[in-house]
Amino acid sequence: MKEFKEYLDVAWEFHGHRCPAMPMGLRAGLAAMKALGVERSKDKELFVEAETGKGHAAGCFLDGIMTATGCTYGKANIQKLYYSKMAFTLVDTKTGKAVRVSLKPDFFEKALNSPFVQERKKGVPPQDIPPAITDPLVERILGLPESEFLDVGDVFQKDVKKGSPNFNVKRCAKCGEAVFTDKLTIATDGRMLCTTCAAKEKDK
Repeated sequence: MKEFKEYLDVAWEFHGHRCPAMPMGLRAGLAAMKALGVERSKDKELFVEAETGKGHAAGCFLDGIMTATGCTYGKANIQKLYYSKMAFTLVDTKTGKAVRVSLKPDFFEKALNSPFVQERKKGVPPQDIPPAITDPLVERILGLPESEFLDVGDVFQKDVKKGSPNFNVKRCAKCGEAVFTDKLTIATDGRMLCTTCAAKEKDK
C-alpha cells in the first residue's frame, strides 16, 4: 500500500489536478504490470500502445498509465493510437509478452454521468470543481476492486521492433539548428536540411 501511495502522490503532482480518471489510469497501469510480472520501466523495458485520443477525458487516464508504467513520450516508449478508447496495451520489450487493459463499458458509461463530469460539461476547469464533488469519486476509484472497473485481457505474444538510439547530430544548412541525423533531408543542391526547412523549400 505504501508503494501505491507513493505512486499516487507522484501522479497527482505530475497530472496537476484531482479527478477520477487519472487514478483509473494509474490502477490500470499497475494491473497491466502485475499481469506481465514486470517492474516500472526505467528506460525502454516496457512499451505502451495507448488507444486514447484527444478532446475528451482520456488524457487524464493516460497520465495515470504513464506514471505507473514509466512509459513516457520523452523516452519514446509510448505511442498514442487515437482510437478514442479508454484502453491500452502494455508490452514487455524483452520478452514480447503483452496485455491489453480497458475500462469496462458499463463502468465507463456510468462514470460519464458523474457529478464531476457534469461540471466539466459546463466548462468548469477540473481544479475548480469543489472537493465535495471530486473527493468521493476519487476515493471510490481507489477502493474499488479491479474486477469491477477493469477488463484485463490474457497475456499474449507480440512482435517487438527493437531499434538503437541515435546520438549523431548535424546542423541544418539553412536554420543552423542541430538535428538528429535521422530527420535530415538532402536537398536537390546537396544541402542537409531539417524537416521544417525542407518543407519550406518544397513550398517555394
